Amino acid sequence: MPPKSNPLKLNPLQLRTLTLLQGLASLPDSAVRQANGEVTVTRFPQAHGDHFHLGNAVVAAKDATGLYNEAVWNALARKNLARAEWPHRITLTLDGLAYDTGLAQEIFHASGH
Repeated sequence: MPPKSNPLKLNPLQLRTLTLLQGLASLPDSAVRQANGEVTVTRFPQAHGDHFHLGNAVVAAKDATGLYNEAVWNALARKNLARAEWPHRITLTLDGLAYDTGLAQEIFHASGH
């Protein structure tokens, strides 16, 4: 369910992808914090079966399709939430890091293993 406030009118795939990128941005093995506070994500998870691990969370593979979609990266860049260097890295701007997608509770599940 989309957040109550979505000022940039991101579509559901863009919202899920931004949520995952924000999660990846918090992991030192996946991202590098820049001096200006922005974060560049350089490593992307590979699903095994129907899920993948993101830190201590489990994410359904179906929620991650936008991580591998150039059009989604470009949409986030057009809205100044990221700078895309498809398919190698994507830098979340300060606005991208702070954008409340309202989906973290829905996407990130406690790991059972």
